[in-house]
Amino acid sequence: MRIGVALALGTLILTLSWGATQSASETSPLGRQPFDQTLEYAGISFRVQAPNDSSIGTLTITPAGLEIDNSEIQREIDGTVVLAEVADLDADDSPEIYVYVQSAGSGSYGSLVAYAANGRKSLSEIYLPPLEDNPKAAAGYMGHDAFRVVENRLVQRFPIYQEGDTNAEPSGGMRQLQYKLVPGEAGWVLELDRLVEY
Repeated sequence: MRIGVALALGTLILTLSWGATQSASETSPLGRQPFDQTLEYAGISFRVQAPNDSSIGTLTITPAGLEIDNSEIQREIDGTVVLAEVADLDADDSPEIYVYVQSAGSGSYGSLVAYAANGRKSLSEIYLPPLEDNPKAAAGYMGHDAFRVVENRLVQRFPIYQEGDTNAEPSGGMRQLQYKLVPGEAGWVLELDRLVEY
């Protein structure tokens, strides 16, 4: 992974780039390896598993170290798991697990499955509002997005498409959305904190 820093309009922008690391001989029919990784933070761990063998798949998250409920979670996902990260965005010493999913097809639309440990006792889902709920953030969006944890924010980044652009040639630069984790009515919400274009 390469990390670059750019200065635009007096604003510091952190940009991330990364490349594929899978070999063709180890991949599934969709070109991705089965995903199986265990991540740990402050004595709580999450095993994240996905076969990555079909366009509609299954994601399994198995926590360990929670004081009350370590039940396995299974979710249907649209695409394949490309990465998982553990973090503590709200700095409460109870970690969250963020799983990034990429859909099949030319759009490569990104989505997120995430859970937070409530007081180190059990898991609650983290809700990311649909991009289309914010017209300014969604303008020119046609997929090809990626997610990463950067310091205490979740960052979503994608190319901006102008009218007439082909799927392979966006011409509007990049948009980076930075979300902070806040309590919601029935769980946790990723709230848009900052929008940067470059």
